[in-house]
Amino acid sequence: MSGDTAIATVCLSGTLEDKLGAAAAAGFGGVEIFENDLIASRRSPSEIRRLCADLGLTIDLYQPFRDFEAVPPDVLRANLRRARRKFDLMAELGADTVLVCSSVSPDAVDDDDDLAAEQLRELAELAGERGIRVAYEALAWGRFVNTYEHAWRIVRRADHPALGVCLDSFHILSRRSDPRAIRTIPGEKIFFLQLADAPLLDMDVLHWSRHHRLFPGQGAFDLAAFTGHVLAAGYQGPLSLEVFNDVFRQADPGPAAVDAMRSLLALRESVGTLDVPAAPRLDGHAFAELGVSGAVLADLGFTHIGTHRSKPVQLWQQGAARLLVNSAAEEGSISALGLVSADPRGSARRAEALLAPVLPREHCPGEADLAAVAAPDGTEIFFCGNDEWLRDFVPSGASSAGSGITGIDHVALTQPFDHFDEATLFYRSVLGLSPEAVAEFAAPFGLVRSRAVGDQDVRLTLDSALVRRGEWAPGVPSPQHVAFACEDALAVARTLRENGAPLLEIPGNYYDDLDARFDLPFAAELRENSVLYDRDPSGEFLHFFTELVGSRVFFEVVQRIGGYRGCGVVNTPVYMTAHRERRLSLA
Repeated sequence: MSGDTAIATVCLSGTLEDKLGAAAAAGFGGVEIFENDLIASRRSPSEIRRLCADLGLTIDLYQPFRDFEAVPPDVLRANLRRARRKFDLMAELGADTVLVCSSVSPDAVDDDDDLAAEQLRELAELAGERGIRVAYEALAWGRFVNTYEHAWRIVRRADHPALGVCLDSFHILSRRSDPRAIRTIPGEKIFFLQLADAPLLDMDVLHWSRHHRLFPGQGAFDLAAFTGHVLAAGYQGPLSLEVFNDVFRQADPGPAAVDAMRSLLALRESVGTLDVPAAPRLDGHAFAELGVSGAVLADLGFTHIGTHRSKPVQLWQQGAARLLVNSAAEEGSISALGLVSADPRGSARRAEALLAPVLPREHCPGEADLAAVAAPDGTEIFFCGNDEWLRDFVPSGASSAGSGITGIDHVALTQPFDHFDEATLFYRSVLGLSPEAVAEFAAPFGLVRSRAVGDQDVRLTLDSALVRRGEWAPGVPSPQHVAFACEDALAVARTLRENGAPLLEIPGNYYDDLDARFDLPFAAELRENSVLYDRDPSGEFLHFFTELVGSRVFFEVVQRIGGYRGCGVVNTPVYMTAHRERRLSLA
């Protein structure tokens, strides 16, 4: 297989020129020119050809050519006339492969494979005379031809060297078709491969396709297995992305193209055609860096145990939970996360290979040289080895009994809506964290989407509001929080309340409902201490929250019992409402 990668211009926002520039800057070798993009451009096809050459891009496909086959003679004549004009355009453009979609037209007269093959052969004869190949694709909603097996039977029956198939992962996997039979198609007859991921949705397949496709690794399709079957058949062309997505088509095309390339690099790694450094094991949270007041941390039982030798940063600790208070960071924000890596340099090399921006860092002689990369939302991710970075802090000599917090359980980061899927791919591919299923819930300000990534050693939750908050809502942009682990949430809640920590009060209606659903021996203690509860088949979960302690940061304390895996997302609307009420009372 060649190492070529391509992207359809329909994946990106902007003008055709914007899209081509973004694709080239992200490292793509080729593009699929979507017809609507060319029609809207003021540049002639020959000018687009020169622009692509200047950018180092090949034009690997022109698409789509619709509703051609199995039609009456008069419609066929019109279709062939249309084809001649498009082949003239392709010659000027410098494209040698055209995508022909299976017909959805009412003009298609019958489910007649012989007629479809005869007419596609006539099209291929016309194309072959001009050095053009016809890639026939079965649309998942095609009127008569809607599976790749059926498309291949027609192509085989037509038996023309200029006619082959285009395989599109969405059209195949959305119908739950078995892709293993792809291996029986000769590689030279697979003219083109288009890749798209998607969430598993129960909806009309046309609407699903037009609005909800994703880049590989962002959805639920097994694209590694699918691509493996195509490569095993002997396919030699580019891996090309064709993703219709409402969010991507209004996002900045530069970062979107980089995200697209990262998805292909990770896919190529998974099928064994690209060698990048493996993701080293992550063994826990080394620290979270925040812009908050140390007084709040003291109320939570944390102790200021050191000050950085050269930076305005304090180290606060309780158990294995370490927080860095950075006076230069944005007030009320989580600016950085430190993750314990079995091979910090290996983590950084992998991040760089997968296009994550490596951040330059200034450090004085003798200080730890920690590698750091930027996550899609701007959060800095540091890779730490053992505890060598702690030597950068001058000990304060202070000690404290603490409150029962033992470590960091997880960190919750709110993502801009148009970066939610990008963040999932980043943490999955760059850091090797496993994503859980997406959860959606109704919050006071609209629908919120949440997804956990990680395992028992490193957990993150990614949250995103699907619609921007209105001005009537108290202004808390992108709320974030750090969740601390403990062994007895009720005991810690009592201690913190006695310390004067600003704990969030939960309404009594929540506990009335809890009593109706569960017969808990400690129900009264939960109510008394504003501790929330959840359970799954493997265990139980107790958790409580502080009020907002900065412009957008708060804290959570959690207790996991048994093998509970989640983060209590079912309770999110309850504590979000309580936060809103508290902010209003202070306004």
